[in-house]
Amino acid sequence: MTSEQDPGGVPELPSPGLAALAQAHGIATEFHGYHGVLRTVQASTIRSVLAAMGVAAFSEEQVAAALTEHENAPWRRLLPLCVVARAGRQSEFFVHVRDGSAVAVDVVCEDGSRRALEQVDAWVPPHVVDGESRGRATFALPADLPLGWHELRAREARPDGADGPGVVLRARTPLAVTPDRLEVPDLPTELGGRAWGLMAQLYSVRSEASWGIGDLADLAELASLAGGLGADFLLVNPLHAAEPVAPQEPSPYLPSTRRFVNPSYVRPEDVREAGYLPSSQRALVEWAQQGVRDANSDPGLLDRDESWAAKKAALEVLFAAPRTPARERAFAQFRAEQGRGLANFALWCAIAEHFEGRDRPAEADDITSPLVARLRIELRERAEFYTWLQWVADTQLAAAQRVARSAGMRVGVMHDLAVGVHPVGAETWASRRLFAPGMTVGAPPDMYNQQGQDWSQPPWRPDALARSGYAPLRDMVRTVLRHAGALRIDHVIGLFRLWWIPEGAQPDEGTYVRYDHEAMVGVLALEAHRARALLIGEDLGTVEPWVRDYLEDRGILGTSVLWFEKDDDGGPLPPEHYRELALATVTTHDLPPTAGYLDGDHVDLRASLGLLTEPVEVVRQAARAEREAMLSALRRRGLLADHPTEREVVEALHRYLVATPSRLLGVSLADAVGERRAQNQPGTHTEYPNWKVPLADAAEQVVRVEDLAASARLASLVAAINGELRTRADELG
Repeated sequence: MTSEQDPGGVPELPSPGLAALAQAHGIATEFHGYHGVLRTVQASTIRSVLAAMGVAAFSEEQVAAALTEHENAPWRRLLPLCVVARAGRQSEFFVHVRDGSAVAVDVVCEDGSRRALEQVDAWVPPHVVDGESRGRATFALPADLPLGWHELRAREARPDGADGPGVVLRARTPLAVTPDRLEVPDLPTELGGRAWGLMAQLYSVRSEASWGIGDLADLAELASLAGGLGADFLLVNPLHAAEPVAPQEPSPYLPSTRRFVNPSYVRPEDVREAGYLPSSQRALVEWAQQGVRDANSDPGLLDRDESWAAKKAALEVLFAAPRTPARERAFAQFRAEQGRGLANFALWCAIAEHFEGRDRPAEADDITSPLVARLRIELRERAEFYTWLQWVADTQLAAAQRVARSAGMRVGVMHDLAVGVHPVGAETWASRRLFAPGMTVGAPPDMYNQQGQDWSQPPWRPDALARSGYAPLRDMVRTVLRHAGALRIDHVIGLFRLWWIPEGAQPDEGTYVRYDHEAMVGVLALEAHRARALLIGEDLGTVEPWVRDYLEDRGILGTSVLWFEKDDDGGPLPPEHYRELALATVTTHDLPPTAGYLDGDHVDLRASLGLLTEPVEVVRQAARAEREAMLSALRRRGLLADHPTEREVVEALHRYLVATPSRLLGVSLADAVGERRAQNQPGTHTEYPNWKVPLADAAEQVVRVEDLAASARLASLVAAINGELRTRADELG
């Protein structure tokens, strides 16, 4: 194979030492482009990535020193940074002591019970570090340890010597015992153990009573409607928190934090205290809504800032209202459960509000600074308000999930987890040490984004995650799953590797960085097991086959999008060849709805935005050929007549999916009402109104929650899916 050359000339290739150092830190030195050509990563990129990990490699002397340090580092530690194991499997870990010392290790379980571990007879030659001879002891974790977050505790008893008589050194490290495999919850037996659900961008789905954008009350209404139609889940966009001040970032995939909820989704009238307000204060809430209520019928772009300003004014009135003792205790319990993470997030919100419209001092961006310590005291009342907002959002999320289950859904609300966070958001502010400075995450060029993508998100440092015992990942997933039946993990390959791009570089000038997928997937599986939730990994794009096999082995469903599933000749993949453990859909939020895709809107849009690297006619012809191949496949299966309407084609595509063995089938609400406009065009920021398009029909007339029950198009699509599912179940016995 040959290496591609950059247009600007011959890149500097990494030296053997730099390549070895990169490999030691999980940094790829070469990768295959989307045309299958092997590309070598520039040395400058590798040095930048290493620097972001705290490793200087700008000379061969530094490279040699860094390699030695990497080899010696584990030998200096008594215990590993953390240990993640699978239940039901015996595993081993290393303990490092002064050569000749005795060592003992116990497991202290969550319930307080203690268990001594046995040392394995596995002699390893000692290793000299910093002039001291260090030995390695191997300990076994028994297969019958209970699931949970435990702790390893070690005691090294050193012989008499320079340290004095009988010196005992102690260390402790987190131990997570995770499920070997998640069990898929029971799905409807009358449908052959399969289920379907709606997929919606919640902010775009409004009702008559909304405040300009869809909210958690609309989520409950939509869940009730979907459950009544036979759906078993409702997948919504990430509900992660954005900035508390204007302008709010419109992308739900670029939040300030993934752990907490955007209070813009709160419905003020559903806060319990709203029912007990004096008439004068109730009027304030009603007046606040009047300014945004007309927007619910406006087909124009959504205005999050206007909606949040109105809601915030109303919510401040409700926050000031007295709460009953029981409500106050519930609020206090929530605050205690969420701990320091919630306190820091609320403080960040209060500080952002405090400096709104003013120059923000650099000290305010450092959580350890004296200024932030002072503001923690001065802004405690405003921080309390933002803490309360999270409690209110949590109660309304709980209510929506109860409605979903009461409507007959087996799964209920399915949340979506973004890949990362905003570079100057709450999460990077509170946990800066976890993130790689000077790096953003994205994707290399592919067929749909031929210039690559830069998502403007700082990546977690793999080493920092391990040092934290994966607590940030645990706490985030635990909070998101509090009131959910499933979690979709966007770009699940990010648990295995991420495309890091040095700041200022083009998206195709990055490289892959590996993560400890065994640990990260294990943490997700443990929290999902405890929440009794499904996990679905969005594994589209360039994903090695072994990754999909690994996720399936762990009981994590994959994602199949009809337009991306191809056979060996590049034609539509026959439905029988789809994966069983998968969420299968016709489309995704990164493509136009199916009506628009069939007409080639995705080509026209990318051409108009200058995102194509091939001639537009070449790409348009490929889109036409793709469409005709799909229609031919539908006709061969008797799913489509000659001269079909657009609605009939959309229904036939969904019936094609029913013929797959996939356990979950997702139906875009946009497809169900005839919407054509894309919610998002990857590779753009201001060039296209991403995440601002309200739900509408083919004529761009707004479709509200109340309109859905009478939608003939929705009813026809649901009938086609339910009928096909029952027919398939009957055929299979």
